[in-house]
Amino acid sequence: MKLYENGAYLLNGRDVIIDSPEASAEITAKTGKSITSEDAKKETIAYGILSNHNTSGNMEKLQIKFDKLTSHDITFVGIIQTARASGLEKFPIPYVLTNCHNSLCAVGGTINEDDHMFGLTCAKKYGGMYVPPHQAVIHQFAREMLAGGGKMILGSDSHTRYGALGTMAVGEGGPELVKQLLNKTYDIDMPGVVGIYLTGEPMKGVGPQDIALAIIGEVFENGFVKNKVMEFVGPGVANLSVDYRIGVDVMTTETTCLSSIWRTDDKVKEFYEIHGREEDYAELNPGEVAYYDSFIEIDLSEIKPMIAMPFHPSNTYTIEELNANLMDILDDCEKRAQVSFDGKVDLDLKSKVRNGKLYVDQGIIAGCAGGGFENICDAADILKGTSIGADEFTLSVYPASTPIYMELVKNGAVANLLATGAIVKTAFCGPCFGAGDTPANNAFSIRHSTRNFPNREGSKLQNGQVASVALMDARSIAATAANKGYLTAATDIDVNYSKPKYFFDKTIYENRVFDSKGVADPSVEIQFGPNIKDWPAMSALPENLVLKVVSEIHDPVTTTDELILSGETSSFRSNPLGLAEFALSRKDPEYVGRAKEVQKAQKAIEADQCPVEALPEMKPVMDAIKAKFPEAGQGNIGVGSTIFAVKPGDGSAREQAASCQKVLGGWANIANEYATKRYRSNLINWGMLPFIIDEGELPFKNLDYLFLPGIRAAVAEGATEFEAYVVKDGELKPFTLRMGELTPDEKDIILKGCLINYYRG
Repeated sequence: MKLYENGAYLLNGRDVIIDSPEASAEITAKTGKSITSEDAKKETIAYGILSNHNTSGNMEKLQIKFDKLTSHDITFVGIIQTARASGLEKFPIPYVLTNCHNSLCAVGGTINEDDHMFGLTCAKKYGGMYVPPHQAVIHQFAREMLAGGGKMILGSDSHTRYGALGTMAVGEGGPELVKQLLNKTYDIDMPGVVGIYLTGEPMKGVGPQDIALAIIGEVFENGFVKNKVMEFVGPGVANLSVDYRIGVDVMTTETTCLSSIWRTDDKVKEFYEIHGREEDYAELNPGEVAYYDSFIEIDLSEIKPMIAMPFHPSNTYTIEELNANLMDILDDCEKRAQVSFDGKVDLDLKSKVRNGKLYVDQGIIAGCAGGGFENICDAADILKGTSIGADEFTLSVYPASTPIYMELVKNGAVANLLATGAIVKTAFCGPCFGAGDTPANNAFSIRHSTRNFPNREGSKLQNGQVASVALMDARSIAATAANKGYLTAATDIDVNYSKPKYFFDKTIYENRVFDSKGVADPSVEIQFGPNIKDWPAMSALPENLVLKVVSEIHDPVTTTDELILSGETSSFRSNPLGLAEFALSRKDPEYVGRAKEVQKAQKAIEADQCPVEALPEMKPVMDAIKAKFPEAGQGNIGVGSTIFAVKPGDGSAREQAASCQKVLGGWANIANEYATKRYRSNLINWGMLPFIIDEGELPFKNLDYLFLPGIRAAVAEGATEFEAYVVKDGELKPFTLRMGELTPDEKDIILKGCLINYYRG
């Protein structure tokens, strides 16, 4: 794999010319044309799709309107509640509500099914689609029923990726979907486009997860594709089936790219034909001379079976490398865990080594990444006639949709899997986010799913419970299962893959999925459960702001799962204050109490009372502030909390990572950088200031008070640098905070306190 930071030209989709002073002359010699890089940028597939969806008239400042929206049952209640509070009358574009996260309805009493009934009645009232639990995971339904060549889809799940089908899809926090529901736009600067040039053909036994993990391992840490569009081109694309391409594509989220798109061909056309949607196919290719801002060359034939060790998809090794250096790599993972877990619990992976081999406790093939038809068919072929054994090792397989499940039943794959001792379950995202197949304490799980962050497998460090997940391809998981739990690469076994043809039967969806056909019925009464709560009132940004630092996190990356837990807490996702009780609860158990204590002062201000009386520790802070800024005081000041994290926001698009801080009185985050564009957007949409501070020793410590004079005026004026002070020991010590440029709408959202206030006017 080769990475080129300085960009490259692609001629006729095949010939690569790396950018250099001689590149223009070489292009002219080969094409007879003189073309600038700026003109050639317009010849990428991504540029064409973005141009067709941009309403601003300025391709540097995009204002995108999407063709369709999709959400699942962890996010759609909050989105619709926010939109309702902002004046929603009808879904203006197709909006699909799937139910694949809170499917089990196993915790929280009636909470989860109440959310589902909320979704069904909203689909009827506002004119949407509703996919009942166990029918399909969100992204598989979108592939089967929503994607279209040259289209754009916005989803409130970070793995919203349908690029292999010719659809540019973006995963964002819920407020961005609210904007689309209210006929507003998705506003971003024109993203860079990275060419992913594929050659060769994968070796037998290498699956899409192996390709994906190899890419993630190369580009995550250096931010090579961060907030950019990955465009897959080159002759190697034709050597991959569409199912295979989908498996690679869905994992592009873990690179922190903005979106993805692939060139399309007759194989993609056949996919649409199989699904009865021939009219949705479009042939997509880059122009005669296309320019990419940066470029990656990948020879597919060189990729070997991969494993992403705990606790990140970028912590990658070849399985061959892991087995050859087993104790050293496991020791390194244990040391990383000490950092991630703040030394609260010991992870003991080396005890998993038996007779020099790594023993695995659990295998999972599931969700939008692993649950595809070809993945499961190949796994069934590997396992046919074997046994997974009667020891600790278990294997669970989750087809990504009921149509896939039915075809696997018809072609015998399910019978082959069940005969080995594996269990085949319904479409469900739970194993990916800690709500299904939770391993035993100190167990080691291998999964063809999307993430292996801490806590996503169900660990509860405060209870001394810890487990770990490694990501692998379904084929190597099946090979490991056939070897009764001893880690084995699929390339180490001999198998004849049957490669059965897929037949899609839409009757299942016609019988169960509610489709309004875009017709709203205002007479329908929305069904609310007792846990579905409205958002609490939120104040506008004050003239001056006092912040208390209530959590300080120095991990290299802080995921959204650490900011707000996944797993069983998902049952409270429709209750803003109830869910907020779980914020940072495993990373910093004292955060919630500290934030609520500071919030007392702001609540006093909102009640026209003295904040110092509500929070006496503020008296010396206010005395010091008034000594330098005598005009600052009741009537022009606000009080709230903030956290510091080195690089927060990797992972899920869930807006609750920000909204939970907001409802607890959070006014800001301070970071060296933000891991993803979507987390920064979530902060802004909840009225929180996304501050940046230079790397190095911090001018403040946890529990310090900060003062930001004139913050409202500075934001209104579009400032990117902000005067700030640490208030301590009767003194104000100055330092500087920065913030990336805000769009006019983003400024107004922050000034008004949140997106809901912005739309209320």
